[in-house]
Amino acid sequence: MIKDNAKNDAFSALLEKEELKIPQVGDIVKGLVIAASKAEVRLDIDGVMTGIVRGPELYLESEEYTNLEPGKEVEAMVVDAENEDGELELSFRQVGQGKAWDNLRDAFKTKTTVFVKVADANKGGLLCSYRQISGFLPVSQLAPENYPRISGGDKSKILEKLKSFMGQEFEVNVITLNEDEGKIIFSEKDVWNKKQKPILEKYKVNMVVEGKITAVTNFGVFVSFDDNIEGLIHISELAWQRIDSPSTLYKVGDKIKAEIVNIDGNKIFLSAKKIMKDPWLEAVNKYTVGQGVKGSVLKVNPFGLFVKLDDDIHGLAHITQLGLSKTDKINDLFKLSEEREFEILSISPSDHRLALKLLKDGKKEKSVKKEETEKPAKKVKKEESEEEAEKEDEAKPAKKVKK
Repeated sequence: MIKDNAKNDAFSALLEKEELKIPQVGDIVKGLVIAASKAEVRLDIDGVMTGIVRGPELYLESEEYTNLEPGKEVEAMVVDAENEDGELELSFRQVGQGKAWDNLRDAFKTKTTVFVKVADANKGGLLCSYRQISGFLPVSQLAPENYPRISGGDKSKILEKLKSFMGQEFEVNVITLNEDEGKIIFSEKDVWNKKQKPILEKYKVNMVVEGKITAVTNFGVFVSFDDNIEGLIHISELAWQRIDSPSTLYKVGDKIKAEIVNIDGNKIFLSAKKIMKDPWLEAVNKYTVGQGVKGSVLKVNPFGLFVKLDDDIHGLAHITQLGLSKTDKINDLFKLSEEREFEILSISPSDHRLALKLLKDGKKEKSVKKEETEKPAKKVKKEESEEEAEKEDEAKPAKKVKK
């Protein structure tokens, strides 16, 4: 008993002499690795105590705590001052979490990048983790090469594409950080935009580029060219004639040349038709006002018919030029691809417009005066949406040509 008291007194004297502090729960201590395995890591704390890190407290995702070897100094947090073996129970995880949050705060403030790992996906984007802190990478914040452009917008295929990223690492910016709500939003697109900015400086409007089609959508095609730059050719810029779907002309992998028509920040807009010969310039040599022509119905709309005269020239027969009665329904009287006889009312090559009038029984009615045929009925702009045209035509019906 006397010997035990003497030992305790000696230990107390040693602590006072060396000014050592007994670690308490929540303290962060430094220690040298004595032994390390996948199951546990033992640390020497100041040469007077032994600490152990095990189970979920190992936090092996952090580089600081991987491939630990004897003699390496690391930090750990005390979670129990004395376990069943009289050792300090330590945690790498809690120290790592604190450092991870510090890194995220710094990245958010300085707009520097971090790497996150994709853990799962849903229809809205990717569930990611930075170390063991969860965040979200929305579909809208993916870089162009990873954005799921699925023709027709099939949700199951979009989700399939997103799930293919599971386990991968993405370089991202932190664009939202709300610790109180635990809300963290990442952006891969921001990182891509910054990297592309100096590359984009060498491209100018009117330059012609050649690349491969990477995606075909309902509104156009995406083209990758040169330094992994991607541009969009809108459906209205794919061809001079009217088309209903880009998929009828192109498929993924097709090579295509196009002219740069606009650069908006990091977005490049292209035109394929600008480098094609404009067939409308020859239209006045093929067609004249008053001429009777055969045309195939391309589309039936509430405001009229789109009619194909040849592969390049399409015209519009406004509903007021179809000879319909108040009870007639345009969809009942005209079908797609059927051929009808029309008279050309006006031609405007510079505007790519040609106005038509349906001929009853394939015959012209009374001749119209030249000055009246040259004053075309109200037409719908090529770029104008069908809904807008319909509303405008209902409000302001085109003036009928006098018989």
